[in-house]
Amino acid sequence: MVKRENITIETIPAAGIHGIGLKSLPGNILRLTRGYFASRRVIRSFKPDVLLFTGGYVAVPMALAAIPFQSLLYVPDIEPGLALKTIARFSDQIALTTPESKSYFSGNRNTNVTGYPTRIGISDWTREKAEHLFNLSKEKPVVLILGGSKGARSINQVVEQHLSELLGFAQIIHISGQLDFAVAEKSREQLADDLKANYHLYPYLHEIGAAFAAADLAISRAGASTLGEYPLFGLPAILVPYPHAWRYQKVNADYLAKHSAAVVLEDSRLPEDLVALVKSLLADSQKLSQMRNSMKSLAVPGAADRIADMLVGLSTKKAGRIQP
Repeated sequence: MVKRENITIETIPAAGIHGIGLKSLPGNILRLTRGYFASRRVIRSFKPDVLLFTGGYVAVPMALAAIPFQSLLYVPDIEPGLALKTIARFSDQIALTTPESKSYFSGNRNTNVTGYPTRIGISDWTREKAEHLFNLSKEKPVVLILGGSKGARSINQVVEQHLSELLGFAQIIHISGQLDFAVAEKSREQLADDLKANYHLYPYLHEIGAAFAAADLAISRAGASTLGEYPLFGLPAILVPYPHAWRYQKVNADYLAKHSAAVVLEDSRLPEDLVALVKSLLADSQKLSQMRNSMKSLAVPGAADRIADMLVGLSTKKAGRIQP
């Protein structure tokens, strides 16, 4: 994506220290230290007026190197991890996706709920334009299955096992990720021609707005983007939080489920429950409509503009400079 958008990028060494074994800890601390000095070099070269932080441990070395500067932290998930809590201590302002995140920063008055920023043009897609792009039929509902740029292996495996059954009652747009694409493509080739026409498989999809606009139901993990992109399109979802990491995906999923916009399915229950759950939701038009309306009510358009305004405001303040 960086190459596609022709963005200049500098990288720094970084590593996590939370939830790792003692054997890896010294090496990771060393990489963070190297990242700190690399960050100082980047700052001296770039001479920023303000810094924007988000994400996880990769931002920590730069946040430490940039303490004298004005900075804004954007917290995409509802619950921040250890890295973001650390960065928050040095940030002048904090932007949040949802009001629920305020409870994690109770001692900080400089928090603002901005919503989740979405890419320019993503909402330009209409259902009609999306149906034309994917060559979709109006005879069957459309299910979008995705798990991020790398895919979600457990979701992909269950879809592969039950692909013919799913295609019997739905059209599928499946963004498998690069790691599982070859296996998914092999499964597609084994389908009967009538089912193959209803299976739209991609390793990655830049036109993701079209997939959101075309879908009646999504199946995915519960990363931060589900808090912004699904509400923007009013897209009901079955959310399967990633079970082998910090609980932030579970918190995101529970938030959408609490507002009746999504259904949470545990990863361990995927093989037994996914197909029946998809079938029951697609058969209940009233419930899907209620979920769609609930999801749409959570949308906060204009988040990117609000974050940009905060950055511009900070940039007008006098910033320090790290000396060579």
